[in-house]
Amino acid sequence: MVRPRVGFIAVSRRRIPPWALAVPVALVAGAVVWSRRRDGRNVVSHTSRTARNARLARLGVRTGGSFAVHRARRVFADAERREVLDTAFELKTAEQVAEALGQMKGALMKLGQMASYLDQGLPEHVRTALADLQAAAPPMSPELAAAMVRAELGADPETLFAEWDPVPMAAASIGQVHRAITHEGQAVAVKVQYPGVSEAMGADLDNVGLIFAGMGQMFPGLDHQPLVAELRDRLVEELDYRNEAANQQVFADYYEGHPTIHVPQVHPRYSTGRVLTTDLATGVTLAEVLTWSQPQRNLAAETIYRFAFGSLYRLHVFNGDPHPGNYLFRPDGQVTFLDFGLVKHFTGAEIDMFGDMIEAMVIDHDPAEFRRVIESINLLKPGMSFTDAEVVDYLGHFYDFVLEDEDYTITPEYASETVRRFFDTSGPYRDLMRAANVPPFMVIIQRINLGLYAIFGELHATANWRRLAEELWPFVDGPPSTPMGIEIEAWRRRRHPAPPPEEREPAS
Repeated sequence: MVRPRVGFIAVSRRRIPPWALAVPVALVAGAVVWSRRRDGRNVVSHTSRTARNARLARLGVRTGGSFAVHRARRVFADAERREVLDTAFELKTAEQVAEALGQMKGALMKLGQMASYLDQGLPEHVRTALADLQAAAPPMSPELAAAMVRAELGADPETLFAEWDPVPMAAASIGQVHRAITHEGQAVAVKVQYPGVSEAMGADLDNVGLIFAGMGQMFPGLDHQPLVAELRDRLVEELDYRNEAANQQVFADYYEGHPTIHVPQVHPRYSTGRVLTTDLATGVTLAEVLTWSQPQRNLAAETIYRFAFGSLYRLHVFNGDPHPGNYLFRPDGQVTFLDFGLVKHFTGAEIDMFGDMIEAMVIDHDPAEFRRVIESINLLKPGMSFTDAEVVDYLGHFYDFVLEDEDYTITPEYASETVRRFFDTSGPYRDLMRAANVPPFMVIIQRINLGLYAIFGELHATANWRRLAEELWPFVDGPPSTPMGIEIEAWRRRRHPAPPPEEREPAS
């Protein structure tokens, strides 16, 4: 039986109030006002960080709006006219790019990217506009992109590569991607970082502390300082393409030859701290997958689920940017995973914490033990007046789809309810929400709750998630439960055979 469910209790299918995801944006504005009052000035100097951010934001809005108009004009233009329009719009200098970074690129752009796909309750026209941030932003001119490649790799791209496409295939928050062919005949994707992006990200990150300090007024249980430090560390890492290359190669090596998971190989010879070259991947976007049959959608979702949780429990790493622009799909569940700049590496003890929560909530159905575990990691302070039943009622939603051994459809309503339990302080869980904390090691993993399930909701993904999970949970290590699982088990036996018993690490 396939039945969509939402949570432990019945919840309304009302749309998420528009302010729910606008909270971070409002807090940015509040932080600016607060900083002005703190500095004792009514007018901020044009040389201040706040004023610079405001100027960049205004220009970024203009740039973003102009780019939307530009792309609309291209629809009605012939090829020659499109080239003229493109040339007229390109950002030709590092200064122009740095200005555009104020709104269309950098750390704040990531907020728009997330909002565009995680909130099924946003009006459709708002989601459509925000969706442009997933894979499209004003590009650098060919000359500026070539200059970046020359500065990093010591030669013009036309010399380094047998073929180089000066027109980017994608332009996003930190860099833009060009097609090329190496002299060995390998088709590659070359990601070139925008000049000035590190400075723009730095300005964004300087505001992060103010944003989360403001959130502390809404969520008194939130210890924002370790959370800010974790976010800063991860986002700073994302600026170093050498770090991304190392992350990506870990995944590529592990999943080499996998039946459905594909991670492009890195080309170190053509990669530096600001240029990253990988195999060129092919496939279709999520928008096209949504036109496929439900069984094909289910296979795509199964692969994404196996990648996210298989990587977490087997590799102890999580790719923390699960938005639709980072997936390329092919039929029968084949998915290519892109963009490994934001990767979290977990310790064995942290993975054990996730397992302890799952065992208490899902396997043993022990509310008291579940509460003990979450208190031990400071997700909730000990001794608070909430009953165990109230704690399970609130947090149990996040485990709902793996509670029972049966098919379960993850719906848009489920995804929206997941977001609501983070942001909607007017709802029935407001007191618990205000008391809860986010331990630093769990910050990036929340992208599963705020991103992955939103994608599954769009797919109306249906599976026996409990059996899939038991294949991946190391404390269960269940048998294959689907035809894909059988193929993967055969691949694993070849690629990653289990060590002899005497060589295995003792269970923690």
